Amino acid sequence: MKQFTELFIKIDETTKTNEKVEALVAYFNEASDADKLWTIAIFCGRNPKKITKTNELKRWAAEAAAIPFWLFDETYHIVGDLSETISSILPDYDSSVTQTLAETIEAFELALGKSEEEKQAFITAVWKTMNRHERFVYNKLTSGSFRMGVSQQLLIKALARYTGLDQNKIAHRLTGKWDPHNLTFHELLYAENSADDASRPYPFYLAYALDMEPEMLGEITYWQLEYKWDGIRVQLIKRNEEMYLWSRGEELITEKFPELHLLALNLPDGTVIDGELVPMQNNQVKPFNELQTRIGRKNITKSIMQKVPVAIIAYDLLEFAYEDQRMQPLCNRRTILQQLVNQLKQPVLLLSEVVEPQGWQELAALRLNSRDNGSEGVMLKHKQSAYGVGRKRGEWWKWKTDPMTIDAVLIYAQSGHGRRAGLYTDYTFAVRDEGQKLVPFAKAYSGLTNKEIEQVDAWIKKHTIEKFGPVRSVIPELVFEIGFEGINFSSRHKSGIAVRFPRVIRWRKDKKASEADTLQQLKSLIKSP
Repeated sequence: MKQFTELFIKIDETTKTNEKVEALVAYFNEASDADKLWTIAIFCGRNPKKITKTNELKRWAAEAAAIPFWLFDETYHIVGDLSETISSILPDYDSSVTQTLAETIEAFELALGKSEEEKQAFITAVWKTMNRHERFVYNKLTSGSFRMGVSQQLLIKALARYTGLDQNKIAHRLTGKWDPHNLTFHELLYAENSADDASRPYPFYLAYALDMEPEMLGEITYWQLEYKWDGIRVQLIKRNEEMYLWSRGEELITEKFPELHLLALNLPDGTVIDGELVPMQNNQVKPFNELQTRIGRKNITKSIMQKVPVAIIAYDLLEFAYEDQRMQPLCNRRTILQQLVNQLKQPVLLLSEVVEPQGWQELAALRLNSRDNGSEGVMLKHKQSAYGVGRKRGEWWKWKTDPMTIDAVLIYAQSGHGRRAGLYTDYTFAVRDEGQKLVPFAKAYSGLTNKEIEQVDAWIKKHTIEKFGPVRSVIPELVFEIGFEGINFSSRHKSGIAVRFPRVIRWRKDKKASEADTLQQLKSLIKSP
């Protein structure tokens, strides 16, 4: 546990990629195999189960610190992070921790089945064996929401340096459904059959946002150009006569979309297709908002499948006849994929349309009008590109349409977390309805500069009307331009509107609240069916 805490501190203290990689490699050289396995699992989002409810942890910490609960709660709202609050209010005991990371996780997992009183006695006893830093990391683990400033790509790079294995091979083995409780470090990375799980997907290849004039990419004929769709990025896998559907978030979602099971009958064995799962009706892609009505459902009924039918738009072919195709040029993969989709003739599996403009100016026009067909913009993929791992510059680009915008009024604010704890950075915005009534329609957490955040924070603290726990209502005076990617009607929201990916574009210091846009103007942005 001491080693893991020291690793956390080293990574938290630097923003330099090479220093983080060096810290990870040094850790892997010293840690036990069991600790290495759990470290990989945690960095890949496979956190231990949460030991108890948040309110219980708050109460236990308040009692251990001998302070009233209300004071702990106020401190928590100011600090903005539960683990840091608990670590700070307790005395800084001399560390007597001897357990390894794996032993620590095993110990608190054994406590899961105990009574609340037994859990409290166990947790508070552990706190007294740790210094402040160790206690902070421990609290993160027990909360089930551990996060560290290490991307999976950075972890893969460090493991490749430590093991001498190829990065693509490591990335593949870290993807899919594996459990640190059921295998060893060597079985995960070295065993011959560890990556042969029939359901295992490949790491997704991601595109960078285009940040230059497209003419700088050279001849347009070198590029495969497609529309960018807004759905769920998936891999469709058929191996050993079984079909699997994985989301980019490494969630197995096969059972959520029963209508796709028809593909299991006709898709050739040993096939992996990368694509976008979208709501589709009458050969038209529908808004992502409609797909959301299916995502959270436990039971998928016939009526919901009829109301929100789906299809996969196939982008790429990663495996064919059990042969890895990722190192083949995109143009070769596309040829096989096109033949495969055409032979299947399944309405739930469609080939991504390739557009062929005469030049970059014509592509720019297609991009500007892409919302007319329900897409977010265009994708640019070099025809000779391999299918890589993670996000790399140079061969795959996304060129999205400019966001839709509306001028809205700030009405609520909440303090941020982590480095932004103590600053009001989470905002709720409203537009004007009839009679100048303000109707909330979106929350946004990004878009302002650090200087602007400090200015808005100071203004909020001076212009608060009421406090509701960590939330403050403020005098409705500040106007901001809010950008978003999509908009649809929604019965789940008070405004009757749902927007996708809202963020602050700029602070409109030149506008008064009475000049903000209206709910009617917001609704006018919705495309008629």
